[in-house]
Amino acid sequence: MSSRYDIRSARTCFIFNPHSGHNRRDPYLLDRTRAFITEHKLPAEVRLTERPRHATDLARAAIAEGCELVVAIGGDGTLNEVAAALVDSPAALGLIPCGSGNGLGRHLGIPDPGRGAYRTLLDGRIRAIDTGVANGHPFFNAMGIGFDAEISSRFNHLTRRGLSAYVRTGLSAWFGYQPQTYAIANGTSELETRAFIVAVANSDQYGNDCFIAPGASVDDGQLNLTVLKHVSVLNAAPLAWRLFRGRLDGSPQAVRLTGAHFTLQRAHAGPIHTDGEVHETGTTIDIAVKPRSLRVLVPSER
Repeated sequence: MSSRYDIRSARTCFIFNPHSGHNRRDPYLLDRTRAFITEHKLPAEVRLTERPRHATDLARAAIAEGCELVVAIGGDGTLNEVAAALVDSPAALGLIPCGSGNGLGRHLGIPDPGRGAYRTLLDGRIRAIDTGVANGHPFFNAMGIGFDAEISSRFNHLTRRGLSAYVRTGLSAWFGYQPQTYAIANGTSELETRAFIVAVANSDQYGNDCFIAPGASVDDGQLNLTVLKHVSVLNAAPLAWRLFRGRLDGSPQAVRLTGAHFTLQRAHAGPIHTDGEVHETGTTIDIAVKPRSLRVLVPSER
């Protein structure tokens, strides 16, 4: 179920991450947000993050103070931090997506700031979406292990981001990466395979219209697991073409499973990522879905 939302009467907190790539290079969205609040006479304020995970603390404080809408202004990491505080709460998430990928924003049809993100706050509706949880870490777009997590770790240390930076980072890491073998179970199926990437997605894409889980829905109570078994010089270009065209299901290198719960087993501990945020975890990764546990403000036609 969904309903129209009136931000003009809802106490709102905007959380701005001045350290995200876009906002650090061009912080005009801070002034634009303040002007937006003034123009529409909103019962709102803006708070700036000062450190990693600070957005979660700010969002929790906003809820405790009675805020009904908390708006994340930043990339996928900022989204993850803010949304983590809102799961199972009555407060709704608003999103001004200005990161390098904006996977969840793209999936939900939320435009970038120059194309209508602020208008969505005025005219949008509430949509309840699922939350994924991997070893206690929530994710709203996608999580991954293998090369996926390695790239996220490297990408988080870049000063300049975007699709071209992601491609350059990926190529530099590709030649030295050694895939692992994973045992995967979802309650009905079991699979053991050597894999380059194992991704579990809530939405259909990583971001930048790179579709790791074509056809996925954020509110169906299911997560979508994709295994990319082998990526080589010979198959990298055709595989990339399929990812950006949403045709991954036709690839012999891809295996897909759906389920509400997955267990992944690997030989060695290492990193995972949740919406691009990297965490060190053990050999067992437990992944589950919390159906329709996050309320998000989306365009009225979505």
